[in-house]
Amino acid sequence: MIEARHLRVLRAVAATGSFSAAARELGCTQPAVSQQMKALEGSAGTPLLIRTGREMRLTQAGEALVRHASGILAGLTAAEEEVAAIAGLRAGRVRLVSFPSGSSTLVPCALAALREAHPGTRVSLVEAEPPRSVEMLREGDCDIALAFRYGASCGEWDDLVVRPLLADRLIGLVPEGHRLSDAASVGIAELAGESWIAGCPRCRRQLVEVCEASGFTPRIDFATDDYPAVVGLVGAGLGVAVLPELAIESVRPKGARTVAVEPAIEREIVALTLPDLAQVPAVAATLDRLSLAAAR
Repeated sequence: MIEARHLRVLRAVAATGSFSAAARELGCTQPAVSQQMKALEGSAGTPLLIRTGREMRLTQAGEALVRHASGILAGLTAAEEEVAAIAGLRAGRVRLVSFPSGSSTLVPCALAALREAHPGTRVSLVEAEPPRSVEMLREGDCDIALAFRYGASCGEWDDLVVRPLLADRLIGLVPEGHRLSDAASVGIAELAGESWIAGCPRCRRQLVEVCEASGFTPRIDFATDDYPAVVGLVGAGLGVAVLPELAIESVRPKGARTVAVEPAIEREIVALTLPDLAQVPAVAATLDRLSLAAAR
């Protein structure tokens, strides 16, 4: 019989490439990893790993087992959580991953409301931008991923439960005293000759696409995933930027002025989970609180 703990070890070995690295990741000893891998190969009835010197590769059977492991482990987690909730043993545990501006705006309100309603529910939070956050969900490393996208891509999230939260408009940022700082709105083409400060890679791609659709390629002199850094660079007069409204809500734009940008650019903010996990009471309650936080 294949055990879940053995699958977790196999997945760690496949991801890290060695028993010692897998042991560090799992917080156990290398002999323990080796022993569990031997037990798994015994259960499978076939070798799962090929050891050549320091290198370790998966066999065809090993690749097949790793491919199925994430779905199996996610299903087991869903079963454990639902059974525990039904039995009244505990309210639940939720592992949440979010992009930074979501962490500072939507998440605090949602988790405060969740704690008040369900004080026994434990929620952990780590930060990651999509598409990495979505990969973490599919790999079984979180239960809910707060993510965003610019326009729907065909089939991108078809295997996931998608809870739409809000449309987050991008807002222009210019230094105080800039020629457009008092404008009610600004056409993106009016900023064609400016020095640009760009944000995360996905936002950066969207910025380039929008600017090119308006007839120019932005000159990006600075790029940073840190929104306060973007605001600081704009406030120092080093360039202009467009940031999601959620990001601006979490940062005081000292030395910078916000202006509406035309044409309107929006990103869709969603909460994602796996179909099995959507049935878990603690996960469902967290999704509901995220929806309420987004509606405020």
